[in-house]
Amino acid sequence: MFTGIIEEIGEITAITPAGDGWRLTVRAPKAALDAVHGESIAVSGVCLTVVGSTPDTFDADVMKQTLDVSALATASVGTRVNIEKAMPVGARLGGHIVQGHIDGVGAVVDVRPGDAWSVLRIGLPADLAPLVVDKGSISVDGTSLTVSAVSDPSTGSGSAAEAWFEISLIPETLVATTLGSRAVGDRVNLETDILARHVERLLAFRASSEGGSR
Repeated sequence: MFTGIIEEIGEITAITPAGDGWRLTVRAPKAALDAVHGESIAVSGVCLTVVGSTPDTFDADVMKQTLDVSALATASVGTRVNIEKAMPVGARLGGHIVQGHIDGVGAVVDVRPGDAWSVLRIGLPADLAPLVVDKGSISVDGTSLTVSAVSDPSTGSGSAAEAWFEISLIPETLVATTLGSRAVGDRVNLETDILARHVERLLAFRASSEGGSR
């Protein structure tokens, strides 16, 4: 379990094929310093398990299913990634509940820089659009953020590019995460609010039950 508060920006230093997946080596001195075999670390929002470490790097395996549903598939040596270690019991929940289970991938469609702030508009897969609400929480590349605007519900029923949401990034987020260097066309990992996913599932079962009883 994570909170979406990024602890450092790491860098992928090696990618080794492992079956139909990869083994990643990530340079992240803060996370690697006391990393132990088997612990979880979120890499740009993807929960990975440590399988080895040095004082400034850690290794983690990425299976094919994870590559299929996340933006890690487009990573290469030198790619910068957001790093967060698992939340310890009793810690403050500074962001929101983040599982590290990616729901899908979005693409940056607009960047509007300001004097201190920056607004990113991100294209949203149509199946995720109902789960993203104005002023709600979302994880983008592992970063806990508040949605500042969403597309009209009448859009998003066709191509993924029709639905979108916006996030407003404060100076600290621009500096402390990889989101400050995002450009139009960049792909990002998305994890919607777990509460929204539970509600959607419950409503789907209710609709199915009511339909079958008629």
